[in-house]
Amino acid sequence: MPHKTFFAFILPSLLAMVLFIALPIVSVVVQSFYVEHGRVLVEVENCQPFGGCTKEVRVDTEATLRLEKEQPLGQFNGFGTYLNRGHLAVEEIATILAENTGLGDIFTRIYNLPFYKALLFTLVFCFVVTPLAMALGFVIALAVNTIPKFIKGPVIFFSLLPMIITPLVGSLILYWMIHPQGIIGATLQDIFNDPRLSLRGSPALTWASLLFYGVWTNAPFSFVVFYAGLQTVPGDTLESAMIDGASRWERIRYVIIPHLAPLATFVALVQLMDNFRVFEPIVGFSAEANATSLSWMIFNDLSGDAQLFGSAGATSVLTIVGVVILLMPVLVRTWREFNRKVV
Repeated sequence: MPHKTFFAFILPSLLAMVLFIALPIVSVVVQSFYVEHGRVLVEVENCQPFGGCTKEVRVDTEATLRLEKEQPLGQFNGFGTYLNRGHLAVEEIATILAENTGLGDIFTRIYNLPFYKALLFTLVFCFVVTPLAMALGFVIALAVNTIPKFIKGPVIFFSLLPMIITPLVGSLILYWMIHPQGIIGATLQDIFNDPRLSLRGSPALTWASLLFYGVWTNAPFSFVVFYAGLQTVPGDTLESAMIDGASRWERIRYVIIPHLAPLATFVALVQLMDNFRVFEPIVGFSAEANATSLSWMIFNDLSGDAQLFGSAGATSVLTIVGVVILLMPVLVRTWREFNRKVV
């Protein structure tokens, strides 16, 4: 294909990527180096008609608006936002490590810092939900692939329900079920004989509920991809394995799983990126007291009365860096396998 034709072919995609991906990322990075202007304060003297004056400090609204108009991005702060207590907390961690009060206490104190609390839950959600959802989707795909054709349609439909339901609505439904007055919440209270057991009062129950929700909503995507991949498994290879006396588990292990390995890499990449931005279940479960994520931190910075654009920008950049680090091993492995096949 001539270079001119190739360039004309990919030009719309390049423009879309620049407009909707590159420029927003650049704007977020720039905004992360600025903080919001403080209010301009002036000292005003009030004198009463019959004598006596008092001084008080007031906000100069006109000066504040003028300053925001002159410097719309805010006040330049450099990497200060990245290093403050709400993010990497460099000074706080240095103080904690210098005191050297034991690993347990160090972990607890670092966990209580907002960014690291959100980061820990985000990583746990990624590394627990992703493999469990992939395994569940693979099992469902194997089961659906072996059932009679006349019931495949209904089974596939019910398997895809978590994907059809809006994530926030799905989290609300599960939250109502786990609520003390819900069917699951009331059952748990009876099993453990604890009428005070509730989602809000138990961090462990909150985390378990969020992880369960993550597996429930992510499994359908894995199921769809793996079920499509099962349709491409060579029938001759399976028949040869059966003739050689291979059991069902051996056929799955030595024929089906190697055949679906590239698809598994693709599913892992997609779900890791999706799970790293976990947000809806935290809002739906009202779980902010026991579990927060990096995406929730961005939402919290932008939803209050004082919108902290610089803080939200810094968290967004750190989230992008985290996604890149998280996906790097998978990308490097995929690249090496590709080069091996080319050679």
